[in-house]
Amino acid sequence: MNVPLDLLLWPFAVGVLVLATHVPLGRRVLARGIIFLDLAVAQFAVLGVVAAHALDLAAAGWPTQFAAAAAALAGAALLAACERRWPEIQEALIGSSFVVAASLAVLLLAHDPHGGEHLAGLMSGQVLWATPAQAAQLAVLTVMLGAILAWRGERLGGLGFYLVFALAITASVQLVGVYLVFASLILPALALRGLPARAALPAGWAAGALAYAAGLVVSAAGDWPAGPAIVVALALGAATLGLARRFAEICQQVAAKGRRR
Repeated sequence: MNVPLDLLLWPFAVGVLVLATHVPLGRRVLARGIIFLDLAVAQFAVLGVVAAHALDLAAAGWPTQFAAAAAALAGAALLAACERRWPEIQEALIGSSFVVAASLAVLLLAHDPHGGEHLAGLMSGQVLWATPAQAAQLAVLTVMLGAILAWRGERLGGLGFYLVFALAITASVQLVGVYLVFASLILPALALRGLPARAALPAGWAAGALAYAAGLVVSAAGDWPAGPAIVVALALGAATLGLARRFAEICQQVAAKGRRR
């Protein structure tokens, strides 16, 4: 198996940077019970990219980045307002927002002969073709968002959380795609739910990094799409972590019963 490791260096670096913000944010999403928030905000960012594409703006230019960020922030602010006004139906409103944003993106690309290919790329991502410049840009934003999360942490309020979340999603969705954004946020959080942050965060980062590395290697070796391969690796890693935690709990219970006897 001849895997071009130099080709995988920058995609892996991008994956680690994505995990740096997505693992702690995923824990917050799971705790708040708004599981599909990331899909909705990511789809708003995709809508911004599609709108910029429809206006013939450069895909890698600042106008497109601004359009994606503006759409994601507007969507996040809207959902934060909905949470304050109608908290009991927030999940339904998040799901509805995702469907409407996705439908608008399809309509904007309806007359583009390459529209389907462009939309598919935004959903599954192009992480295998990440460049040093993209990794550097993501690193700058990751440091900024990481500082905010470290400063405010659990005290980050409703609107503040939504806006930080939107910026993190905007930075990652164009590189890794909607599917991988969701998997990076939710799967480590699911596998390590219930653990304190001091244990869950390092474990989530380590497991996520291993999954990104494995997915990239399998993708390069088998000539498969990198995004879906990493999603499957993240799912297998999360399932393995969950089973390992359950086995450890059973062992502790058996040991405790033995001591009582």
